[in-house]
Amino acid sequence: MKRLLLFLILTSITVFCSSWGFFAHRKINHLAVFILPAKLNRFYKNNIRFIEEHAVDPDKRRYIDPAEAARHYLDADRYGASPFDSIPVKWKDAAAKFSEDSLKANGILPWQIARTYQLLVKAFSEKDSLRILKLSSDLGHYLADAHVPLHTSENYNGQLTGQTGIHAFWESRLPELFSAEYDFFTGKALYIEDPLREAWRIVKHTYSLKDSVLKIEARISKTFPSDRKYAFSQRNGKVEKQYSEEYSETYHVALAGMVEKQMRSSILAVGSFWFSAWIDAGQPDLKNLNRKVAEDETVEAGKTGKAFDAGKIIGRKEE
Repeated sequence: MKRLLLFLILTSITVFCSSWGFFAHRKINHLAVFILPAKLNRFYKNNIRFIEEHAVDPDKRRYIDPAEAARHYLDADRYGASPFDSIPVKWKDAAAKFSEDSLKANGILPWQIARTYQLLVKAFSEKDSLRILKLSSDLGHYLADAHVPLHTSENYNGQLTGQTGIHAFWESRLPELFSAEYDFFTGKALYIEDPLREAWRIVKHTYSLKDSVLKIEARISKTFPSDRKYAFSQRNGKVEKQYSEEYSETYHVALAGMVEKQMRSSILAVGSFWFSAWIDAGQPDLKNLNRKVAEDETVEAGKTGKAFDAGKIIGRKEE
């Protein structure tokens, strides 16, 4: 018993997290490649490993860039009971109404999606292969985050309702346990007429799910045996406390396919935004593009990696 107690004291017992989880972000970017038309698909398939691995770069930048955290969420409920009637769609209008500092404090996710999209259009126009891949990876990440209900609420980790840890539970634990059973068929990528308004449409729909995410878990928690709610398991070389498979399955079933639907919607959105950026750039021929990693990019990646390994996140924590 003493040995067990000492083991638990010395062991990390936090529930893991990072938006959608590294596993889900990589899977979403990977699968989005396969819904692209042939002229675009070839380039992305040739670089699919890069697209997949760099899907988590924005999360890693949260450990080195103070401005990064706000790009991953929008605390819509801070704007009142009907937030989407209150927040202007365009950044300039919203900043004039609320100030840029207020917008950044509450999260800038839909505007970040639109900004990254425009940068991707420019990269396509210039046939800058490395920028295309980096921005495609980033755009995929932000779009995936826009499909996570707790990325749209100030109660982002259930901390206001006594449900701390639910953030990673929904977006990391459940996909890792059950995504092998999901149907990821989305059909082909679609052209998006207005990327900014589409980003807002996505966030608005996602926001409509956040009460269910919280209320369903609260209901289950009241009746589920407390001694079976958590379990310790090995993950990334560490022993961590996380929701048990039994509790996870109970919650997953009660959500009635929500996580699966949001992952599938993420895949379609990511592929469609990539496709639309290429169209808006004039459909450049990408056949002979080669990716070249510049020295400064390598240095930047090294710094970000070291900061991430150090584990000191900048901005709000979601674990």
